[in-house]
Order: sequence, then structure tokens, then C-alpha cells
Amino acid sequence: GPPFRRQLAEQVAREAHDLKPDLLVASGDFVQRADFASQWRTITGYLQTLPEPRLVVAGNHDVPLFNVFNRLFRPYSAYKKHISPELNPIFERPGLAVVGGCTAHGLTVDGGYINRRQRATLEARFSHVPAGACKIAVLHHHVVNPPGSEGRNMIKNADQVVELLDRCGVELLLCGHIHMSYIGTTLDVRPDLRQGTIICQSGTTTSRRGKGREHGKNSYNVIEVTDRAIKIGQHMFMEDAGHFVAIAEHVFPRRSAGVYMLPRAERVVDEGKRGAAVLRPVGGGELRERH
Repeated sequence: GPPFRRQLAEQVAREAHDLKPDLLVASGDFVQRADFASQWRTITGYLQTLPEPRLVVAGNHDVPLFNVFNRLFRPYSAYKKHISPELNPIFERPGLAVVGGCTAHGLTVDGGYINRRQRATLEARFSHVPAGACKIAVLHHHVVNPPGSEGRNMIKNADQVVELLDRCGVELLLCGHIHMSYIGTTLDVRPDLRQGTIICQSGTTTSRRGKGREHGKNSYNVIEVTDRAIKIGQHMFMEDAGHFVAIAEHVFPRRSAGVYMLPRAERVVDEGKRGAAVLRPVGGGELRERH
């Protein structure tokens, strides 16, 4: 849409190729207004510059606003034509299963919802994931309002979704919607959960729609999954540097490690040398991460 920052988007594409990710995830809002064909042409061309494989889900802006008939009866027609015919995509490789769910619909302008059929589909797909594999869910709408975003429309049935993720053993949730990055867990609002789910909220990557403390700013997240830990690096574009800079790193223990909280000695990150960080777990091995 009109706030699209083309030069910065090209920078994102270059950095994404440098990372050589096993999977690139986009959690929705590909266009500002789904009613305009020119915006779909812009994003279609841009997506072709990004690495594959990709897993994408629709956002509420990807549903028509002005065409009421399409909004109510054909809300995903443009998205399926230009982006992906699959509303609930899945990506699998040994040790990893990433499952997307569509929370956008035509009945509200901003809100999201996962109906009973979708919840059953998500649960069935996660139930077939081999033991020990890392389960990751991707939704557009969020399930927890981060500080500074109170009042934003998250998933209407957030409690049901949070319980489903916990019941299915989903370790990580990727989401977007509010144009503000946030790292936390569902235990922040539901301490009664069995283990909870890590939340990795995406900020705004290629437009000028950043909100709150990220007003006018752009960011993306880099996630590394190992046998013992999930590491999330938050990257923000710095005008002086001319590229995205790592501004924070979060390290969470994997459920496969058999513990929820790692002892301090296992979660200290040593800056052994410039451009590299080493997480040293007790009892053997090193988990290495490149910045």
C-alpha cells in the first residue's frame, strides 16, 4: 500500500538471502487494502525476491474492505489468487513442524477468530507430529496484548486458542497484527497452563505503520531452533547503520530438554568473538549461533 518502503523491503530481501533460512514466515497483512489490484501486484513481485521455502498466512487487511459482497462471501479470493491457495499451510522437516492458521475473516474490520473447524484442523495436524519435534504455530492475530497495545483486537476466542496450543504441546507461536514486536509466553496471562507457549510477535517489516514504541520503525525476527533451546533475535533497521541491527536476543529452553527453566549456567550467552555468540549448556556440547 502507500506506506510501503520499497528500498527498505529490498534490504530485507538481501539480508534474508544472506541468512539462508530453512523457512521464511510471513504472518499476514500483505497489502494495505485488498480491494486494489495494484497492491497485490506489488506484493506478488516482492515475494518473488524472498528466499524459499515460505509459509504465509492471511491478515485482516488481506480481506476486502470496500467490496461488501466479496468481504462477506469471498473474503479470500484475492489472497488465494495472488499469494497462496492454502489458508492453513504446513511445513515439515525432521525435528520441526510449522502449522499456519487463518484468523482473518470478513465479519469484522480488525478482529480475528479461529472457528471450531479450524481448531480441530490445527489439533489434528499437531497430533501427527513425531515426538520430540518442535511444534510452531503461525497466526496473524495475537493472543496476548503486549504492554502498550492494550485495546487492540486480538483473537476473539484467545483463551480457547491458548489452551489448544498448550494441549497440543506447541512450543512457539508466531503472530503479527499490531505492528509492534513482543517476546513473551502465554504463561504471562495464563499461569495455570501446563507449560505455556513462547510468543514471538512480529513488528512492522516493510511499511511505515509501526505503532507505539516502534512508531515509524521496522523490524524482523530471526529464530534458531536447536535440540535444547529456541533462540529469538530481534532485529531493527537503524538509519545510521543502513541495515537491520540485532537489538535483543531471547533464549528459551526446549521442552525436549526436560525442563522449563534452565539453570543460569546454561543460559548465559558468552560473546566469545565478534559476530558470534555461544550458548554453553551443562553436560556437553555447544550450541552455536551466528549473528
